[in-house]
Amino acid sequence: MTTPIQTSDSRISVNYNLKYVWLITITAALGGLLFGYDWVVIGGAKPFFERYFRLTDPSQVGWANSCALIGCLVGAIVAGILSDRFGRKPLLHCAALLFAATSIGNALSPNFGIFIFWRMLGGTAIGLASNLSPMYIAEIAPASMRGRLVSINQLTIVMGILLAQFINWLIARDVPKDATDEFIISSWYGQYGWRWMFAMTSVPAIIFFVSMFFVPESPRWLAKNGRSKDAREILAKIGGTSYANAASKEIEETLKNDTKKVDFRELFKPDLRKPLALGIILAVFQQWCGINVIFNYAEEIFRAANYDISDVMKNIAWTGSVNMAFTFVALGVVDKIGRRPLMLFGAGGLAVIYMILGGCYMHKVQGFPMLILVLSAIGCYAMSLAPVTWVVISEIFPNRIRGAAMAVSVTALWSACFILTYTFPILNKKLGPAHTFWIYAAICLVGFTYIFYRLPETKGKTLEQIEKEQIQL
Repeated sequence: MTTPIQTSDSRISVNYNLKYVWLITITAALGGLLFGYDWVVIGGAKPFFERYFRLTDPSQVGWANSCALIGCLVGAIVAGILSDRFGRKPLLHCAALLFAATSIGNALSPNFGIFIFWRMLGGTAIGLASNLSPMYIAEIAPASMRGRLVSINQLTIVMGILLAQFINWLIARDVPKDATDEFIISSWYGQYGWRWMFAMTSVPAIIFFVSMFFVPESPRWLAKNGRSKDAREILAKIGGTSYANAASKEIEETLKNDTKKVDFRELFKPDLRKPLALGIILAVFQQWCGINVIFNYAEEIFRAANYDISDVMKNIAWTGSVNMAFTFVALGVVDKIGRRPLMLFGAGGLAVIYMILGGCYMHKVQGFPMLILVLSAIGCYAMSLAPVTWVVISEIFPNRIRGAAMAVSVTALWSACFILTYTFPILNKKLGPAHTFWIYAAICLVGFTYIFYRLPETKGKTLEQIEKEQIQL
């Protein structure tokens, strides 16, 4: 099936092979699904493995929930070093194998130390997938569809989140409302139920691994590494001969001075400092806006609003449903409205919601109003900062150094996420939820100001156009 689409280069009209484009996109985006599932599954397993391993100190709880981020950092760095050398596809295969192995490892963990080891190794898979999947899709996608297609990766992330939340709820739905810690420890839920939550990751991981055999390598990576003929063949499958010739010419022009050897020092050259700073700051802000504490510490947040453990699991499933619904909104508008308006909406909207949420905690509001505010925050994030940040950092860097630059940005993202995840239990205990969410509100206001003054609009431009124009950042 082909559809006539006018490219941003008005000299040619292209019939894109949408079936092929979507096949590649959905396959690569399975990395996002695994990222989402593996990242959030711990939130539902938390009430059970904490009691099983008898974790009582806030620093232990924070470490259990944040240790995977060390692996995420390693995965992001490895992706940056190796993806420009060996390609995007082989490392996505490695990520799939790691997801499968670590899910079984966590499920069979006999003690807390081994559990931490497998969580950290699983984090490496998340770091690889979070870096490579959006970058690979961006390098395959036609300019007019790139925002939507890269956002598919975010859609599969939230699908993974929802899947994890649904399985967690399904497994824990019959836990008695008045269950004591000792009952949970000795019950099937405390001994085996939480293990099945982790083990389920292996099924989509195997599907992802097999599916990656049927998609091509990134044409931009192939061109960068002297395989122009192979790159042109893939581009021809995407948009025909005219599109392949025009795109190949544009790609080759941006690679004229490329040495083929990745040098991280090049990132600090004057023409790259501003886009690199933008990528890092947006990545850090996506985490420090605070939304991930809702996913990772949903139990504490909803318990503070006077929900019991069974209702907590049900509410967590609601957060995943809202997350997915509003991600579809982002898919529909990111290539129409653009990146900048959505990012401003997300930062400003979260600031307002957090201020109200903090006030409700301060005045001991409980029950349904708190659920509505949490769902509003997730909806706001899902249609703005969640997908659009990945779109922007996958498209603002030059072809010759995109893998390394993405790695730096994603490393910054996971570093910020580690700080956020590790500090929330401590802040929540010392300051209370009201002041903690007000801190996140202040961060969102700072982020809004930065986006307003520093983020350009990139919708509808090819990656090469963005690079050539050296957008004023």
